[in-house]
Amino acid sequence: MIITEEWIDILDEAERLSEGIVQSDVVCHYIEAKRTVYEDAKLVEEIDAFNRMKERYEEVQRFGRYHPDYKEVTKRVRQMKRALDLNDKVAQLRLAESDVQQLLDEVSVALAESVSPAVQVDTNNPFFETGCSAGGCSSGGACNCSA
Repeated sequence: MIITEEWIDILDEAERLSEGIVQSDVVCHYIEAKRTVYEDAKLVEEIDAFNRMKERYEEVQRFGRYHPDYKEVTKRVRQMKRALDLNDKVAQLRLAESDVQQLLDEVSVALAESVSPAVQVDTNNPFFETGCSAGGCSSGGACNCSA
């Protein structure tokens, strides 16, 4: 691939776009929420304990109900997850993560549409799925989907 003036311009625009995303209010809010969670030593310990229990849970799941610790580990991992889910700092971080994902999805869709309406972007967000392009309509492409 030969680097042309056009490629340099595209790379410059991509750099400006990424800087804009990183400096956006959405990303700044996410960084602040993450900092708030990970500066709380007690909460970090709870997260680490949950991750260790999750590993134990995955180990127990290989054997299912037949594992001697199945009920105990399953119950404990659910309790620990519930405790984390109810923590305000964790909830704020999850909301901020969701907002960042939505921003990135919107940017991805806008970029794809600027190239061609036929370019598909997997956003995992039904709001962005339009027509049949999200999964095909079995019409053989009559609706301009990529069947």
